[in-house]
Amino acid sequence: MKKLLNTLFITTQGSYLCHEGEAVLVRVEQETKLRVPIHTLGGIVCFGQVSCSPPLMGLCGERGVHISFLSERGQFHARVHGPVSGNVLLRKEQYRRSDDEKQRLEIARPIVISKIANCRTVLQRFVRDHGAENTEAEVNGVIQYLGRLIEEAGRVDSIEILRGKEGEAANVYFQVFDRMITAQKEDFFFKARSRRPPLDNMNALLSFIYTLLAHDAEAALESVGLDPQVGFLHADRPGRPGLALDLMEEFRPFLADRLALSLVNLRQIQGKGFKTEESGAVTMDDETRKTLLVAYQKRKQEEIRHPFIEETVSVGLLFYVQALLLARFLRGDLDGYPPFIWK
Repeated sequence: MKKLLNTLFITTQGSYLCHEGEAVLVRVEQETKLRVPIHTLGGIVCFGQVSCSPPLMGLCGERGVHISFLSERGQFHARVHGPVSGNVLLRKEQYRRSDDEKQRLEIARPIVISKIANCRTVLQRFVRDHGAENTEAEVNGVIQYLGRLIEEAGRVDSIEILRGKEGEAANVYFQVFDRMITAQKEDFFFKARSRRPPLDNMNALLSFIYTLLAHDAEAALESVGLDPQVGFLHADRPGRPGLALDLMEEFRPFLADRLALSLVNLRQIQGKGFKTEESGAVTMDDETRKTLLVAYQKRKQEEIRHPFIEETVSVGLLFYVQALLLARFLRGDLDGYPPFIWK
């Protein structure tokens, strides 16, 4: 099993990254603030005004360490990586199946079913742990509805209908998402999903974590030789990592939504860490962002028993495991793609 590698997040504005030998150095105003051995890293994510030396970029490219550049609020700008890994025959098979409607549906269907199932499990655990008389009936109704959508998704015969079932599931799930926010209700509430830009604190939190998921999904796919741009559920668009978005669907409820709820309900972050700009967009301050990133890294270090390979793995390796299983399916080593379904 691949060793769990950490992601180095750089949020301090004005930071400069370089290297000495086998160590990555983070410098602020010519003072070295951090030194990290490169062999312990799987990726580097830079937020805002952060720069890297060309020699460090070259070293990271050689060692397979991806460097991503995002805005302070988490909007993707660019990515630096080394030579594409993997067998060209694997990517050709990926492209061929992506262009075939029937085979595209064969891969997209389990992804959607797993997302709906994982949303359902999040709600079931909420009812078990926090259910109250005034919310339990409503949430249980959505749980039953999602169960029916899982069955319906298993019978659809087109990608468009499958996307409709996924959208329907997301809509009913988010209708009761606010019920799972049990603390700081004056600062954290959820009325509807808003993305570009997020219009309230909870949406800002979710959007930022989803950005982290997309980064990890893209890195995992590239590590096994797949093209993150060519997906099966998401339509191809220039500059959009369709397959990375496909892969992260399985993990939105299990990893992102649960982490956001935990941070709020356990009061690890607070409303004062968010601000509303003139445009209406809501952003996080540096301290809140750092708290979130630390919590995300800790969550990735937790262990879980994978339902298909039946091995205990770190949560941070789940993207890699699923990317590997997808590659094995495309090569013909598996009869079907086994998605990650949390139980």
